[in-house]
Formats: sequence, C-alpha cells, structure tokens
Amino acid sequence: MKQLKQYENKPKLYEKSTQKFWDDPYISKGMLEAHLNPDMEAATRREKFVINSVNWIDERIPSANYPKLLDLGCGPGIYAELFSNKGYQVTGFDLSKRSIDYAKTRAKEKKLEIQYVEGDYVSDDFGSGYDLITMIYCDFGVLSTDDRKTLLKKIHASLNDGGCFLFDVFTIEKYRGKKEYKEWSIEEQGFWREETSLILKSFYRYEAETTFLEQYIIINESGMECCNIWEHVFTLEEIERDLKEVGFHDISIYGDVAGKPYKKSGETICLIAKK
Repeated sequence: MKQLKQYENKPKLYEKSTQKFWDDPYISKGMLEAHLNPDMEAATRREKFVINSVNWIDERIPSANYPKLLDLGCGPGIYAELFSNKGYQVTGFDLSKRSIDYAKTRAKEKKLEIQYVEGDYVSDDFGSGYDLITMIYCDFGVLSTDDRKTLLKKIHASLNDGGCFLFDVFTIEKYRGKKEYKEWSIEEQGFWREETSLILKSFYRYEAETTFLEQYIIINESGMECCNIWEHVFTLEEIERDLKEVGFHDISIYGDVAGKPYKKSGETICLIAKK
C-alpha cells in the first residue's frame, strides 16, 4: 500500500514512467495489432486516410524533387511502404523492435528497398542527407519540452538545404471540456499484461502548460508499474515559433496530413517546414 500511495497525488509535469510502453515485449503485440487494423484509428489512422495522405504528400512534396525520405516513428511500415511505391528512397525509424522486425519481413517479401532502423529518435543517430522527414500522427506532442527541442535541432541538421519536415500536432480542441478523473478495472489477458491485472487509470490536465496526462498503474502478482502517456497540444503561434527558432522557414499550414485546409477549430495542425 505504501508503494501505491505515491500515486495518490497529481504527478509532476513530464514525470517518467516505470513501465516501458512503445518497446515493451508484451504491449507491443497489441500495438502491432492496432497498427495493422485498417478500420481502427488507434496506433495508425484508418487505411483510406493513410492512402489519401500519401497521395497528397507525393503531390505536395514529390519524390522526384525530394527523393530521400526518413519516416520517424514508422511503426510496422504502413506509410513507409506506400512512400516507397511512390518512388521515395525510404528509411523507417522506430523504437519498437516488434514493429521494425515486422516491417523488415514485409519489405523483403514485397521486394521493397526500404531501410528500417530500430532506435530512439531523440537520443540515437538517424543519419543525415534527407530531402524529406515525416513524423505522422502527432507523435511530436508526446515528448517533453526538452526532448522536442532536441529532436527539432536533429531534424533540421539531418535535412539537406531546401529539405522539408512534415508533421502534425494536436490542438487544445482535442481535450476541450474533458475533465480529470480516476477509474479502475480488472483485465484478464488485456492490453497491459497477459496475467490478470488491476488497472488504475487517471487523467490529468496541466492547463498552464497545455499538456495532458493519461496515467496507468498496472498491479498484479508480479508487482506494480506506472505508465505515463503525456500529450502536449499546440497553438499555431507556438509551433511556428519553435520551428523558426531552430532555423526552419517557409512554413505551410494545413488542417491534417491529407491537405485539409487549416481551421482554428480543428483538432490537428499539419506543418511543412523548409530548411
């Protein structure tokens, strides 16, 4: 009970997890299944949207002019394969060993010349000389303030002159009106653990920082772990400022990564920033 009591109060901003998430051997099974379900908008957006997105990106930033592409957070290669079919020279980079292994197998079966690399894009080297770097489905916002600054600098340095960074982020509209809560459930062979577990879930708002937290406490016979999933949301002014601070310019704004027009009332912003 003493160990559990430490989670009674609201965590400090960007407090770290004790539980792996993206690269946990068991959790990654469920994540891969979510990625590969074409009708589920979870780990990857629905298949129809993904196809429309790649078609739009190829029209807006064509492979003929931007041949070398790095897909950060590529997962099992859903976008990477479509980019490769459009003529890009693709490198996919992801933290999940299970997703990278799956992507490598698929590329070999389909005879696609895609390079997949397992690693942490904040701390690990992902190379340079890219013409286009993509980071799709709002992964940028799950990082802490310091990690976002580090990653933006790395991305800028890894692009060729005239290269582009395309990514999307959530806005405050995603969480507007959502109240803080705490709830619990018992899962048998659930998402978090194969063995029966008690799951304590909390949602916290950090209004001044426009940041939100979904916290999961997983308790079973093996012990207790905490998983903190952070999400920072952006105003257009904030994300444009962050891009300009590291040297990006000529920033184009859209409502999503399929080219929808930007609206202040939308839940996402898509940005294409040029070096």
